[in-house]
Amino acid sequence: MTDQQIYFGRGKLLLTGEYFVLDGAKALALPAKLGQQLHVEASHFEDKSLLIWNALNEKGDSWFSAHLSTNNFHVVESTDKSTAIALQTILRAASELRPFIAQDQITKVTTELDFPRAWGLGSSSTLIYTIAKWANIDPFALLKETFKGSGYDLACAGEEQAIFYQLQDKQPTWETANFNPSFKDQLYFVYLGKKQNSRSGIAHYQEVVKKPEKYISKIDTLTKNIAAANDLKTFAQLLEEHEQLISKALKLPTAKSLHFSDYWGSIKSLGAWGGDFILATSDRSKADTKTYFQAKGMEVMLSYEKLIG
Repeated sequence: MTDQQIYFGRGKLLLTGEYFVLDGAKALALPAKLGQQLHVEASHFEDKSLLIWNALNEKGDSWFSAHLSTNNFHVVESTDKSTAIALQTILRAASELRPFIAQDQITKVTTELDFPRAWGLGSSSTLIYTIAKWANIDPFALLKETFKGSGYDLACAGEEQAIFYQLQDKQPTWETANFNPSFKDQLYFVYLGKKQNSRSGIAHYQEVVKKPEKYISKIDTLTKNIAAANDLKTFAQLLEEHEQLISKALKLPTAKSLHFSDYWGSIKSLGAWGGDFILATSDRSKADTKTYFQAKGMEVMLSYEKLIG
């Protein structure tokens, strides 16, 4: 007898709030169309207990595989030790919250990403989310026992529309944001070509920003106004105001001043500063905009409709 289950979590982009969401700022977060599926196939009444894991990239190629015993998730063999240990940590934490794998079966798990891992859209958060759904546990409880973080990415994993996300008394809260800009065909997501380390970014933030409460009220206001902007000009001005505020707080230059000082529109960093994606506004044609970023060495430029919908 074989049981088959499929779970799906969406990727994410953090439009406002950046690191300050860790300290209670209200953030505007965008669930992506792209995400990660987790397929589980369990064969019962086998003569051994084994978890066979295979992770596929967006092209359908295996980038990681492992065999783990279902007894404490001991790694029997793997193609990458550090990834296997990270997976083991998540599975052990999930099992401690609620045992969810029987011992008398071979369980085959296949994960499938819709996007390149280097893009930083949430390969880890979607894994946490889908494993939590498989184990029938709270994804935020699993996050707390593993990677930690604000949790906005887990909230996005299960949502289809933009959300306002906030930690209140350190507990995750969110609500649907009425964010569907009429000018979305003038918004583009550009990949900077390198994956930013969120942990090092958070460490810098915590070292430099000693009084985050000085900025949170202003961030909350900007978040609300950005979500409510009715035209591209207002939206772009608010993005620039947000960028300057975060730049001042972090004592870091903006992405525009570093790489795109001659660009005609606004540039907004998304998530951890210095890597992953930026949001670019443009009142020129898509072809002109793409030509500009290609000249800067940026080959990946996605429309709002393609990535967010």
